[in-house]
Amino acid sequence: MTAAAISLAPRGRYHFRHVAAMEWIKLRTLRSTWWTLAITVAGAIAMAIVIGLNTKYGSADLTNNALAGVIPGLLLTGVLGVMIMTSEFTSGLIRATLAAVPNRPLALAAKAAVFGGVTLVLGEAATFIAFLAGGAALRHGIPAPTLAQPGVLRAVVMSGASFSLIGLLGLGLGAIVRHTAAAIGVLVGGVWILAQLIGALAPGAFAYLPISIIANSLSTTKPVTCGGGAAGCPHLLSAWTGLGMLCLYAAVVLAVGGWLLSRRDA
Repeated sequence: MTAAAISLAPRGRYHFRHVAAMEWIKLRTLRSTWWTLAITVAGAIAMAIVIGLNTKYGSADLTNNALAGVIPGLLLTGVLGVMIMTSEFTSGLIRATLAAVPNRPLALAAKAAVFGGVTLVLGEAATFIAFLAGGAALRHGIPAPTLAQPGVLRAVVMSGASFSLIGLLGLGLGAIVRHTAAAIGVLVGGVWILAQLIGALAPGAFAYLPISIIANSLSTTKPVTCGGGAAGCPHLLSAWTGLGMLCLYAAVVLAVGGWLLSRRDA
């Protein structure tokens, strides 16, 4: 923690705004944070352009296509959330943080608010720019979708929010596991790899997993279809139900992380 951060308020009189200001100073002074977020945004936009250039039929869900780059970008955001938390344990900075702010749940809540707010803003910027870039890249006489069409604005906004929610999920896992490699392994294994296994072994549960929610509920404007008829097509959550599930995942993991942070030595 920098001297400027510690001097924001007298010791023992910290409020949420003081702790959040400290966390903002720590976040914005980490160059790797901004590089990671910039790569995430650029990747989402680049994938939207590539998919737009290769789209040949206008009957597809063009909004969902333009937002396809959100999925790999979420991996980077989640990993960044892990590292924002675990790097403090690795460097020993967590001791200075908790010495200045003995209220450990408050410290985690401030970190989550700052990081969640930053990733929300950049996530929304990424999805809106990707949507516009993907539409501009369409060829073969295919008209670009507009935000005024049914479900389009909702899909773009909710997809942008998913960056923040997956980032907070990573932050919570970092507080629980504390070790960077192990927490990233849990994040990747639980959110990405496990989703593939459950999709193959228990299709009914697949709709409740984060990646399925983002790809098949939040970013879509048309009902998802699949082969094999109704029996071969898993039930998918509505957009609002899916968003609620993502919020629940992030809240539960952060709550567990806050509880463990209060009961374990730094």
